[in-house]
Formats: sequence, structure tokens, C-alpha cells
Amino acid sequence: MDRTHSREVILSLSCQDTIGIVHAVSGFLVSHGCNILASQQFDDASENRFFMRVHAAYPATVSISHLKTAFQATADTYGMSWTMVDTADRPRVALMVSKAEHCLNDLLFRWRSGQLKVDFPFVVSNHQTLQPVAEANGIPFFHIPVTPETKPAAEEKLLSLIAEHQVDLTVLARYMQVLSDDLCRELAGKAINIHHSFLPGFKGAKPYHQAFDRGVKLVGATAHYVTAELDEGPIIEQEVLRVRHDYSPAQLAVTGQDAERLALSRAVQWHTEQRVLLNGHRTVVFN
Repeated sequence: MDRTHSREVILSLSCQDTIGIVHAVSGFLVSHGCNILASQQFDDASENRFFMRVHAAYPATVSISHLKTAFQATADTYGMSWTMVDTADRPRVALMVSKAEHCLNDLLFRWRSGQLKVDFPFVVSNHQTLQPVAEANGIPFFHIPVTPETKPAAEEKLLSLIAEHQVDLTVLARYMQVLSDDLCRELAGKAINIHHSFLPGFKGAKPYHQAFDRGVKLVGATAHYVTAELDEGPIIEQEVLRVRHDYSPAQLAVTGQDAERLALSRAVQWHTEQRVLLNGHRTVVFN
């Protein structure tokens, strides 16, 4: 296939493991003029589940909508959960922040440099602290204050923004508010949060002071999908960095922020590249 006259597609799927899935998928792609560029698969023997991600080139004369419609028969045969996206389509990612800017700055840097191939339709925050950062990058900023009394209305406004801007993924880049159970269910599988430390350690206020008091030698961060169970959603990525015995709480915090931004940026990139598939309370990540 002449790749100068083709487009590229990512097909990700999961289903009960059985004979013939790879043959059916590859046969479908070949029959529609597609050239498989890369393919990864995983058999979860404990759950009898099969997972697959295929990167293929398809002819410019074939539309992605046609491929999706045609693939439905194969998906139905095997009871697949699946997605198919054109790699030229840039996912729309909403960013939620409070006052800390390290995760926001890291994502914006990777976006500006072309490492993160997404669009940021807006940044939303319960504070106005980071409005200059968003506006300096040409991204609309929305200030939605949150109090116990206004929380339902604030979340309704957030959902309206997500719908209006056709958001594909919402990223809590150190957004320091607990989302309601209803909002978590609404964003299930479409929202990523970053948590200091390996879950469930050092929850609550001043986590790095807690780490200092316990004399930790490693600090880490966990990027996970948002669920109603606070900070216990399916884990996408974790990062760990070594610290010395003489680190102050402030030095631990700086190191922890490095871990947070690294774990979050990887999770966002992998999700938007269709590399993450949910497997119950766990994930399969094709790197």
C-alpha cells in the first residue's frame, strides 16, 4: 500500500477469549484494503478475556464511517467492546485545575511541542489562580467556584461545558475537589485523575508531611480513571522516585510533583492514543 495515499486507523477491542479472533480481525482489515502496521494482543487467562490493539493504514477511497459500519458484524459475532478512530482526529481534552500548576504546565508543554496530539477546548477551575496560564496558551478559561451549597450547580455547568465543547476526555490535573458520585458515573472511563503516592497511601491533607513523618525513601504518583470510590479507580500509570533521608517536606513535595506530572502525562497520552483498555477494576495498557 502506498501510505502517501492512505490514512491510518486504530482499532482497539476486548471480548471473551475464543478461537479465531485474530484471524477475523486481520481478515476484515485485509478485505477492506487495510495494511496492518502494528498489532498487540493480550489474553487474560484469569478472566478469559482477550484484548487487542491494531494500527492499520486504510485507503483514502474508504471512509472511516464505512469501516465502522462494516466491522460491526465481526464485533457482534464475538461480543466485542471496541473503538475505531482515525489517527488524524485529535481528541478533545478538558483540563480541570485548582491552584497547583505543575501538571497543567507539563501537559501544555507536551501539547505545544507536538508530543501530545490533542486539542484543549478549555481549562476549568474552582479558583482563578491559573487563568493567566490558560490564556497565555490561547485556551479559554472558565471559573466555576465550588461550595457545598453550589456544588450541584457547578457540576451541572461543568457537564454543560463538556457537552458543548464535545469533550472526549476530562483530566483532573490537580483539581482539588471531590466529584459527586453522579458526576463520576457520567464521566466513567472518560476522566483521569492524578493522585500523590501509590494508592491508597497518604490520603487527605498534607500528604508529603505524612510521608516525611513516616520517613519514606520513595515517593510516587498514580494516574487512574475517576470512579465514585475516591482515588481507587482503575490504574493507568504509576511513577516512583527515590528520596534521601535528609529531604524536607518541601523537597519531598517537589519530587512528588515530578512524579505526578510524569504519571499523568503518560496516562493522558496513552488514553488518547487508544492504548488503554478497561479490564474490570484493572487496565490493559499497550505501550
